[in-house]
Amino acid sequence: MKIAVIGCGYVGLVTGTCLANLGNDVVCVDIDRVKVEKLNNGVMPIYEPGLRDLVELNFSQGRLKFTDDLHEPVRQSDVIFIAVGTPSDNGRADLSYVFSAARDIASCMDSYKVIVVKSTVPPGTCSRVKDEVLKNLRSKVAFDVVSNPEFLREGEAIYDFMVPDRIVVGVDGDAARKIMLNIYKPIERTGRPILFTDIVSSELIKYASNAMLACRISFVNELSHLCEAVGADIKLVSKGVGLDSRIGSRFIQAGAGYGGSCFPKDVRALISIMKDRGLGTRLLEAVEGINESQKLFVVSKVRKLIGSDLSGKTVAVWGLAFKPKTDDMREAPSLVLISELQKLGACVVAFDPVAMGNAARLLNVGFASNPYDAVKGADCLVIITEWDEFRELDKARVKSLMRLPNILDARNIYEPGEMKAFGFKYESIGR
Repeated sequence: MKIAVIGCGYVGLVTGTCLANLGNDVVCVDIDRVKVEKLNNGVMPIYEPGLRDLVELNFSQGRLKFTDDLHEPVRQSDVIFIAVGTPSDNGRADLSYVFSAARDIASCMDSYKVIVVKSTVPPGTCSRVKDEVLKNLRSKVAFDVVSNPEFLREGEAIYDFMVPDRIVVGVDGDAARKIMLNIYKPIERTGRPILFTDIVSSELIKYASNAMLACRISFVNELSHLCEAVGADIKLVSKGVGLDSRIGSRFIQAGAGYGGSCFPKDVRALISIMKDRGLGTRLLEAVEGINESQKLFVVSKVRKLIGSDLSGKTVAVWGLAFKPKTDDMREAPSLVLISELQKLGACVVAFDPVAMGNAARLLNVGFASNPYDAVKGADCLVIITEWDEFRELDKARVKSLMRLPNILDARNIYEPGEMKAFGFKYESIGR
């Protein structure tokens, strides 16, 4: 099938590449000529494990192309995916890029197309996309608008596309339903379910999913405070809770709060959607409030270790991205932590395996070339992102390099007894 994907950001690039890997002819379109040129030269705009190899494979075999010219891809494609950003605008999703894409698509259409909204959008957006297309058509042609939200975890995006928990498709016509089924048939054959819904329900499923996961994270982070107060271990509590088949073990690990491009933005957007309809938002507002306070709670733990006055103190930070296996700094807890530490007078030296390039545009800190260099002369080490390479480092060497052996493990990657045996003054979350 011939497919165009509008947007070469995280969602668009992964979606287009994976669709090409399923055997489709895919053209990814972006208005950023520099980004397109880099992609045509094999330079990836994002870090995502396995993506470079998959792009190179499908590009070399002619199934995947990149361009900044929308006209020919739209005319030649059967299906057009809109995968542009919907950034937060005072809590609400900014849909200007979505509607701009819809207008551009309409101006190029000369035959029946299925227009698929892949971007995360509020309920009712697909209806508005349909209106924008109708207003901007240059000739009378039929089309369908479909909702097909993405559920891609950064760091696991290719797996999530190819082996999804489910594929959600909102349609209102048989022709579009058959085409979408045809696109995803190779994945459905492996036992992955396709859930066909009405369009509005499909749009809402993405927000509901992310908000539910954010609720779990904020709940366990709030519970971690009780564990510290009564002497319980949040890791054991979470394990015991997660063994309940009704609950499961995912997204109930205490830490420094959630970040990234989805959870914060989507929780805020859902709050705005509900407020616009006069509905209560107490739970979601509490979820967001707990998450923000958890980031500051980490700062209070640093002060507990090395004192309230951080003037002249050096704090090493391991991990900057909002989660491992990505270079994404959007809403990363490290941004709040480092900003607060600097306000209190601390000097911060940081290391992250892949995110330091992006972090350098946001932070004024010293960057180390490896984890050991980061801790040289440090009064405290804060682990804020749970990269696997931090788990088995030489702890005796780390201790010998630090001025004071203080560690705040904000992701609970180490065992307290082991760290104390090494001679560290060790703090974690909820233990």
